[in-house]
Amino acid sequence: MTLGFASRRAVGLVLLFCVVLIWVGSSFLVSNLFGEQEFNRPFFITYINTGTFSFYLVGTYVSTWYKQRQQRVGGRFCGPRKRSRSDDNNTASPDDTLEQSSSSAEGESSPLVDAHVATVYPDLSPSDKLSVSETVSLGISFCILWFAANVTQNASLAYTSVANSSILCSTSGLFTLIIGALGGVEKFNTTRLAAVLVSIMGVYSIVKYGTPNADAANMPLSWLGDMLALLSAAVYGCYTTLLKRRIGDEARLDTPLFFGAVGLANILLLWPGFLLLHWTGIETFQMPQTGKMWAMILVNALVGTFLSDFLWLKAMLMTSPLIVTLGLSLTIPLSMAGDILFKSLNVSPPYYIGALLILSAFIAANI
Repeated sequence: MTLGFASRRAVGLVLLFCVVLIWVGSSFLVSNLFGEQEFNRPFFITYINTGTFSFYLVGTYVSTWYKQRQQRVGGRFCGPRKRSRSDDNNTASPDDTLEQSSSSAEGESSPLVDAHVATVYPDLSPSDKLSVSETVSLGISFCILWFAANVTQNASLAYTSVANSSILCSTSGLFTLIIGALGGVEKFNTTRLAAVLVSIMGVYSIVKYGTPNADAANMPLSWLGDMLALLSAAVYGCYTTLLKRRIGDEARLDTPLFFGAVGLANILLLWPGFLLLHWTGIETFQMPQTGKMWAMILVNALVGTFLSDFLWLKAMLMTSPLIVTLGLSLTIPLSMAGDILFKSLNVSPPYYIGALLILSAFIAANI
């Protein structure tokens, strides 16, 4: 059943709000790992998080096998059917059979996975769906870009202040609008441009003037950290636009298969990063030392990534990359609201002004 435009957008906004709440909780969990638990291993955590996507392949295989088994069992109970004259007339000749088999071979897709896609999205014709090879290729591309955006953002924190990194990463909305407009995914107008700029101003107001500045005063390589934060924002704009342009409607994509390909590509392609980072001394390889650390890492991976990114993709396809990007900026005031409630953080009026600006920008982008 296909939802209307208004219904799809409403569902997408609900999913986006769930993602925001999950990411806020995840940020506190990662902050505790880096701080109190003293496990500052961003590459390790990102690798584990993305690798959990491969579990989707298990679910895809099991569900498809079960449905095909049910169909075979149902066919046995129906029993053999008597042949009629119409069956004889419709019987394919050997040439027709050969032609059909050759045309099906051009699809390059697994019958097992194709059966899963057809079961999940019965309203689509085969030509509307992404093939298995297209889905896997898209998953590999997304894996590289997604990992690059997260690693550069984490690396920026080693050279620049948290405030600068947050402000510059918030420019992802501007990159998303520009790249999306060039790719024909977003409509570029003054209202949306103003919404992006207002959102950036809100983030700037919060992180610069809304809270006490606890960052180091002297950071000689802050320019490098700033560049990495900007690169992270640009890469985010690229991969959100790529997904929206290649997929369009969420019903065209077998989402579990897509994320399964992302996770498998992460495991197979990115493990040399451990050797490189350990050899250069940037991040020495170390396993978590306690059960508590493992529990925190796995909860963050399964909820903060495995579940939230699934919801994020659905929300982005049901709305637009720009709306999701601006909506995720709400994590900043909500995270600080958590600090106010649980850590008794003192804030000044610019915090509330910034939060109002971010919320206003998100509403304006939805008009």
